[in-house]
Amino acid sequence: MPGESSVAFWVATAVLATALAIKLPTIIRLWKDPLLRAVGGLLLLACAVFVFVTPSTIAWTNRVAGVPNIAAPLVYSLLTAFCASCLLLITAWRHGLSDRSAVTRRAQRRVIAVYSGVIVALWVLFALADVPVERRTDLDTYYANTPYMREEILLYLLAHCTTALITSRLIWNWVSTDGLLDSWLRWGLVSLGAGYGTNLVFDAVKLIAVTARWTGHDLDWLSTGVAPPVACLSAVLIAVGFILPHVGQYLHDRWRVRLAHRQLRPLYLLMRSVKGEGVPLLLRARPELRLTRRETFIRDMLLPLGRRIDEDLRRRSYAAALALGHPPDRAKALAAAVTILDAVEQRARPRSDEGTADTDATDLLREIGPVSRALRHPDAVEAVRARAGVTTAGTRAPG
Repeated sequence: MPGESSVAFWVATAVLATALAIKLPTIIRLWKDPLLRAVGGLLLLACAVFVFVTPSTIAWTNRVAGVPNIAAPLVYSLLTAFCASCLLLITAWRHGLSDRSAVTRRAQRRVIAVYSGVIVALWVLFALADVPVERRTDLDTYYANTPYMREEILLYLLAHCTTALITSRLIWNWVSTDGLLDSWLRWGLVSLGAGYGTNLVFDAVKLIAVTARWTGHDLDWLSTGVAPPVACLSAVLIAVGFILPHVGQYLHDRWRVRLAHRQLRPLYLLMRSVKGEGVPLLLRARPELRLTRRETFIRDMLLPLGRRIDEDLRRRSYAAALALGHPPDRAKALAAAVTILDAVEQRARPRSDEGTADTDATDLLREIGPVSRALRHPDAVEAVRARAGVTTAGTRAPG
């Protein structure tokens, strides 16, 4: 059983509860998805394990039930159910819901049957054991030589160790062989693999302490001082493994939206100079809405401005940008920036058809991001304009 300090266990519980809270809206919204329900159940079981394993809860459970140490088979049962959930979830997650083969179904039924049998055996062994002295923190080592309780302790440790071995192997094989994983899912699986690998350290430490009791030695400090923080670290890593793909992708998407909004600022300010006003500021608007409004404003301004685009100037600017050493995509954006600047500077003058033709602004509307990024580098734009034969005042340089 855990050490006297409960802080680490409550920290682990808080992290697991946070993971559950983050996943809960998705689980509720997509309740028919068995994988999501399995994730929710697994996190709920993990929370229950760490709630019931704290010394204060152990004392409360024993007192309410009126049976000394009855918290032991309860905690062991919750841990065993958690182990079964891990195996079922990782197997289904790895192969996907489309895998309905007889082999897969048989393997899942076998996991349920074996771990259900382990839970029943834990309660039977506890009923047969004589454990009258309540032990809140060192039950595993205190009763390591007690008939039936000895077998119960060994049984739960072996079940836990087997799960950690199989699950960690499945996860690491998945990470190393599947090249199609996105980065957030990959890091989430790495954290899960590390978490289940850390469980093996917990099992090893517990087994060493129990074995020492069998041989007449005292290494109880491994069980009460080392195993609890290792278990908490494992729980945190597993929780992070479930959180990371969801939260990481969410934060990444928000960052991309905000970055796109900021990168459109140069072109937005240029279009504001044409109209004299911009998009009204909405303090409570979501970033996605602000980005959409900015994009719409820019495109609405480019449509009429597109009639003044000089295609000949764009071709010359593109060639000039290439000659200055810019790659093709960058040269295309710089050429578009030069022609837009030229059109803005010519807007106050009557349009001359000489050397200018109605142009399709589709490319400009589609490439507002690269064009705006090009405008962030006025020196590069001016260099292209000069080489293309356009002065900064917007007039063509002579011959």
